[in-house]
Amino acid sequence: MKALKTAAIVLGVFILIAAGAAGWLLASFDAARLKQELAAAVERQTGRVLKIDGELALGLWPDVAVTLGRASLSERGGKGETARLERARVAVAVLPLLSRRVVVKHVEVDGLAVSVVKRRDGTLSIADLLGAPAQKASPGGTAAQTGSASPPPELDIAGIRIANARLDWRDEAGGGQFSLADLDFSSGPVRMAAGKLSAQALTLAARLDSAGRKLAATLSLSDVASEAGTFRIGRFALDADARMNDAHVVAKLASPVALDLDKQTVALTQLAGQLDLTHPRLPMKTLALPLAGAAHADLARQSAGLRLDTRLDASTIKAKLDIGKFAPLALAFDLDIDQLDLDKYLPPEEKVSPGGTAAGGGGTPGVPGTIADPPIDLSALKGLDLKGTVKVGALTAAKLKATNLRLQLDARNGRLTIAPLSANLYDGRLAGSLALDAHGNRVAAKQTLTGVRIDPLLKDLTGQDRLAGRGDVALDIAGHGATVGALKKTLAGTARIALADGAVKGINIGQKLREARALLKGGQTASVADDRAQQTDFSALSASFRLANGVARNDDLLAKSPLLRIAGAGDIDIGNGRLDYLLKASVVATSTGQGGKELEQVKGITLPVRLTGPFDRPDWKIELAGVAEEAVKAKVAEKKAEIREKARDQLKNKLKGLFK
Repeated sequence: MKALKTAAIVLGVFILIAAGAAGWLLASFDAARLKQELAAAVERQTGRVLKIDGELALGLWPDVAVTLGRASLSERGGKGETARLERARVAVAVLPLLSRRVVVKHVEVDGLAVSVVKRRDGTLSIADLLGAPAQKASPGGTAAQTGSASPPPELDIAGIRIANARLDWRDEAGGGQFSLADLDFSSGPVRMAAGKLSAQALTLAARLDSAGRKLAATLSLSDVASEAGTFRIGRFALDADARMNDAHVVAKLASPVALDLDKQTVALTQLAGQLDLTHPRLPMKTLALPLAGAAHADLARQSAGLRLDTRLDASTIKAKLDIGKFAPLALAFDLDIDQLDLDKYLPPEEKVSPGGTAAGGGGTPGVPGTIADPPIDLSALKGLDLKGTVKVGALTAAKLKATNLRLQLDARNGRLTIAPLSANLYDGRLAGSLALDAHGNRVAAKQTLTGVRIDPLLKDLTGQDRLAGRGDVALDIAGHGATVGALKKTLAGTARIALADGAVKGINIGQKLREARALLKGGQTASVADDRAQQTDFSALSASFRLANGVARNDDLLAKSPLLRIAGAGDIDIGNGRLDYLLKASVVATSTGQGGKELEQVKGITLPVRLTGPFDRPDWKIELAGVAEEAVKAKVAEKKAEIREKARDQLKNKLKGLFK
């Protein structure tokens, strides 16, 4: 009992001493003087001005805690503002201080705002705050020697919380800038000892909410270890949820991370995650892309790289991206896809309602079912420095089907060149180039199609299959315009076509020739209904075109069949989707072939057929003016030829008799 009493007395004495010391410490705490000393020390060491407008308070129970009210830190030289905060509080356990251990119960910061500027010379405005190399002592100087320096105290932080933070970034050289607001950061236990750092978990959350845009992102780091400027992060995880108008994107990424602050390098060695895109205009509403790969960046050399593999339904996609320079951005890429049906993922085409125009404008007023005129905007090419290759095993795009597609892209100074551009399509081969120029919204194409089946190509490309056959097509055309319709009206260049074993669809000229005797009695002009079931076959067809202001002019069309010869000339108005073309058909043989004997009466007659009107429903008219007279002349000429032939035969017979 006496021992317990003695212990109680000793404890009471210590409590009284501690209480007296705490009272003396609180009584002697001079916040105003301490603010001045802190500001002077900061200016002396950094050349910046620390301004504390809020309170500076000390608390002793249950832990030693310092509370700092509103404060700001200027840029070097005292101009501008680098950082500010509304409130900060740090609480430290007392007893561990006796063994040179700093145990921080918690760190709380509210309303922190930091502004970072990348100067034209590439340096950061906060470089001095991030730490500078230790200064070497001059001979006889006062710098502390390595061996005499006291080891830094151990630091344990139970938790860190930063709320309502903001980061503003501005690039004076590149001109770019952005802001991140409503940033929240929290951590689990963090320990620093002998130049090493370890943390169980660090979490950074950010939110952005503006007109039509919302972003919520969380960055988590776990199993963090640091030594001598290098960091190893067991798991980096990013969860992002973004909404922009009707689009909704959810992204999840995770990877181990290796970070070297001295070399300014970072590597994400095993990226894995998923990207989900939801939009009401997508046919399947949501696209899900699993992701796997790796990424690295070298900030000192301004370079980075990304390797990414994904799947889109049945498509396997491998992508490689290399950044050679951050500002201005220089990109190189390689994209390899085994198969891809782009039409499956594109929204349906908008069509106008009867008497109206399609949503977004550009349709033909009052014409039901016309499609809005799509805009062409190449401004994204300006400032782009890009090189890359694209390989697709099988591709469907805008209904066109191709295999073994190969593209090589080069973009710079607002111009994109795709050359070479090659593919297998419609049993033939495509080879050529394509150029896009943002200066003037210009498009130029040089293409050669060899051995291509033309009817399915035209059907998929234009929705019309007026021409059938297999052969070669060559194009060298260019145009410009703010919309597809405007570009069509400026097309200029040349084109050539040579087909074999095909047909012109919509009319059977051979049948009309067999009906010629009846047509000749009918008057000056005979209209023929456009009939997709009818066609005029040919064994060979060739034509060349000169394009100007969206109109293709042809003067040398020639089509051949065993019975017919068809010549043609006229205009194809691509800009307005109309035809004005004249075909001239004539019989060259009647003794063989289907319907040959029926054409005996019109042998030698040229039958003009005028083709006019829109591409999808042209008018066929047989122009009979002068044909009857030509038929009579042809018959008279034929009769004269027969008389001459008979006279020649009679003369031969008489001469034979005379010489006998």
